[in-house]
Amino acid sequence: MNDPLKQYRGYVLIVLVCLVLIGATFILVRRPAPEPVTVVPAATSTPTRSPAPSPTLTFTPTPAPLRVYVSGAVRTPDVYILPAGSIVNDAVQAAGGPADDADLDRINLALPLSDHQQVYVPRVDETTPAAPLPGLPPAPTPTASRDKTGPASPGGKVNINTATVEQLDTLPGIGPAIAQRIVDYRQANGPFSAPEDIMNVKGIGEATFEELRDLITVE
Repeated sequence: MNDPLKQYRGYVLIVLVCLVLIGATFILVRRPAPEPVTVVPAATSTPTRSPAPSPTLTFTPTPAPLRVYVSGAVRTPDVYILPAGSIVNDAVQAAGGPADDADLDRINLALPLSDHQQVYVPRVDETTPAAPLPGLPPAPTPTASRDKTGPASPGGKVNINTATVEQLDTLPGIGPAIAQRIVDYRQANGPFSAPEDIMNVKGIGEATFEELRDLITVE
């Protein structure tokens, strides 16, 4: 026969166990979750560097080519495009070289060229070179053999109304600059009426005229 007291105690034990389980469950449910641990890395000091300076670019302009008109005693007269720094000889060679009757001794082949310049190559026995085209600078002054002790041609006088700059430059007391002034004066005022009129040109006084008196004419 079962003992009622033992049954009662068994029920009470079961109830207590249930209460303990319920309380433990309640506590676990209400307990806040632990906060995550955040690991902060130690700060490392980075040295401050100044930005490298940008390289300075230097642009060198390319010299423009030269446009030169070559005429006279050359094989192919025409306008030629030559590199910067070219000289008269380069222009003559670009035009096919000098003609058979070219008088190269009357020009300076080493003169530097400039843009829009005309290079005129005179011919042998030619006294007056062709005038440059309108709008173009004159051809380079030929380098002639100078004799400051007499006229351009032995036994003759220099006609100051028709002589070129080169012929006038052979006279005593007349340099390239004054020779050009004589030509400019003649073109602006017409031909000289008498040899004495040459003193109207700036730079020619009585002393210079006395040296020229027997060497010039106005034929």
